[in-house]
Amino acid sequence: MMGSESDAPPPPSSTPLDWKFSQVFGERAAGEEVQEVDIISAIEFNKSGSHLATGDRGGRVVLFERTDAKDNSTRKDLENSDYTVSHHPEFRYKTEFQSHEPEFDYLKSLEIEEKINKIKWCQTANGALFLLSTNDKTIKFWKVQEKKIKKISETNLDASNVKSNGFGPGLSLPNGDFSFPAGGFGSLRLPVVVSSQETNLVANCRRVYAHAHDYHINSISTNSDGETFISADDLRINLWNLEISSQSFNIVDVKPPNMEDLTEVITSAEFHPINCNTLAYSSSKGSIRLVDLRQSALCDNHFQLFEEHEAPGSRSFFTEIIASISDIKFSKDGRHILSRDYMTLKLWDINMNSGPVATFPVHEYLRPKLCDLYENDSIFDKFECCQSGDGSRVATGSYSNLFRVFESGSKEATTLEASRNPMRRQVPTPAKPVRSLPSITRVVGRRGTEAQVTDANGNSYDFTTKLLHLAWHPTENLIACAAANSLYMYYA
Repeated sequence: MMGSESDAPPPPSSTPLDWKFSQVFGERAAGEEVQEVDIISAIEFNKSGSHLATGDRGGRVVLFERTDAKDNSTRKDLENSDYTVSHHPEFRYKTEFQSHEPEFDYLKSLEIEEKINKIKWCQTANGALFLLSTNDKTIKFWKVQEKKIKKISETNLDASNVKSNGFGPGLSLPNGDFSFPAGGFGSLRLPVVVSSQETNLVANCRRVYAHAHDYHINSISTNSDGETFISADDLRINLWNLEISSQSFNIVDVKPPNMEDLTEVITSAEFHPINCNTLAYSSSKGSIRLVDLRQSALCDNHFQLFEEHEAPGSRSFFTEIIASISDIKFSKDGRHILSRDYMTLKLWDINMNSGPVATFPVHEYLRPKLCDLYENDSIFDKFECCQSGDGSRVATGSYSNLFRVFESGSKEATTLEASRNPMRRQVPTPAKPVRSLPSITRVVGRRGTEAQVTDANGNSYDFTTKLLHLAWHPTENLIACAAANSLYMYYA
């Protein structure tokens, strides 16, 4: 049903891109302390790439808009010109709004954080922007649009003569009574509300989708039909209609009758970008399942399963933990799925379930340090991944605010640091690809060991500065990534 294309991965790129620093928003000065509420927790470009949204731990959503595209000449002018426009995408701050507030569940005695877990853009309409944002329990549907500022005019008062108390000459309020000027008014003009040319951006919460998840929401994904979306927590995936907030349909449920029999949880879920009946979800066992909404109301049975089998004799205590998939992304054409586990990126062909078509090692130098990573809980960090619009490159984050860009069909990577000098740090790429190993559920870690590790070249890496969130522009070679409270952008 997915087509009869060959099982080959995307064609390899010719040469690695030359990445350069573009912009930074929220850059902090040296030694400046970062407030917890300002740390960025979600990044998402809209489908056209004209807008970028970020969410933070304080429950705020900040919108940025692309500026360079607006300054372009018409297409005809560009075609007739005898030079090539060489600018790169640039963005500017547009607006921000408070999406979520901290709450308290009195029935479960549970505090619900305001932190934004995910943001997803919806289809635009009538010049307005629409997006979904979610914290651990509640999803909200937002409409952001420019509205003309309305002013009052055509009153009997002359605005130029109005005093600070709001009344003009000849008007008084002795003992609180209104007095007419001497001789009275020639005629009575009622105030009229008129729209000025000034505009103001207004964010309105159109709908709230609540009380549908017993566990923390880890994913939301909009459907290509423009009408529905899914939300996923550790054990269930629910299907919603954007227009109806009072009910949802449970389409995947992995909760066993006895919770002691629980062996895996859902870690991420996403709709197919083209086929509105298909979605994928990943698990803590390192597997990815494709389900078809047309098969049954409850999609407990998958029609495609992707997992990499464990090599004989390679199992260890950490095998189960590092196999857990933290993020999955469909390619733009829906042909491939990109997944991120703790140690590697994997690219899967949806028509081939024998194994990944490519495996990219992210930070192989950490493998001897898994015990330390377990002790300080770093092994449970959830890194996101992203793919270029043409599918030829993939990227993901690591520690010390580093992220790595891989060319499809090559194990070589470009390592960049989230700073004004992205090429300052370079990490050698291991000669062999890392093949991650699936199995079991997560384990709760312990804290208490050092927060740094040193690789074979003597480079020190800091576990406390981690680059978890990043996004690739849908049509340009532009990556936006979050380093604590700062948003960095790089172009090639």
